[in-house]
Amino acid sequence: MEFVIITGLSGAGKTSSLHAMEDIGFYCVDNLPSALLNTFYNLCETSTDNLMKKVAVVIDVRGGENLNNLYDDILSFKERRKPIRLMFLDAREDVLITRYKETRRRHPLADVVPDNSLESALLLETSYLEPFKKLADYIVDTTNVTTKLLKERITGLYLLSDEKSIILTFISFGFKYGVPTDCDTVFDVRCLPNPFYIPELKEKTGLDREVVDYVYSSKDTAVFVDKLKSYLDFAVPLYLKEGKAELVVGIGCTGGKHRSVAIAKSMSDHFNHLGYKSSVYHRDMKKNIT
Repeated sequence: MEFVIITGLSGAGKTSSLHAMEDIGFYCVDNLPSALLNTFYNLCETSTDNLMKKVAVVIDVRGGENLNNLYDDILSFKERRKPIRLMFLDAREDVLITRYKETRRRHPLADVVPDNSLESALLLETSYLEPFKKLADYIVDTTNVTTKLLKERITGLYLLSDEKSIILTFISFGFKYGVPTDCDTVFDVRCLPNPFYIPELKEKTGLDREVVDYVYSSKDTAVFVDKLKSYLDFAVPLYLKEGKAELVVGIGCTGGKHRSVAIAKSMSDHFNHLGYKSSVYHRDMKKNIT
């Protein structure tokens, strides 16, 4: 059985993530009261209905219940080695504020804080949920992620999901747009040849053969990639041995359109070839570079 609990900050994309899970065959429940978690899990575990063997639920502060009990329940599941995963959706505060202002929705904790402000509600929610973030198997930062890219990330995680394996996620990005905060480790490829300055390559991406050939035209690129592969070939089994569910590797260049895309895809292909479950998504590839 696969049982996924989705939690995180309000406005960070929990509903969109749940929709993505539903699209790939999960039975989904939004806003499940935390007091019902054990009962619902037991129902799914004992059910003979195959539809109840892949389940995703959203549990967050909307329930207005004691989150300490929820934390203890999840910790108990993990200690008993139950097939349960916790995914935490996060985003930068200013982005969450903008999303709330755009939708004109009210934060679920707005009536709890003395000044009823969105900023205070987000601060309180962050403090409530910090222990769950530390406990999470997957942390997904949606600060610079579109709904389409979020769906790709979730699909990459759970179409490949296997409770006995580590999932590798390679994220290409542009440093000019900020480093993804959900990366476990980040590698800077701005030292490699930059196709941006070649007129016929500027509007192409690292998925185009011409760009890949240009990036790899330097002997330094081949050496860099070989050393990067050697390092991760050594490190990934150690993460797996420690029981880590996902390793998120960021590959960054200036704009996230050329070099990082080519290298991230190469790394993901390498680990898929080795038999690992690896996915790649390109956060900034379609953004304009000026």
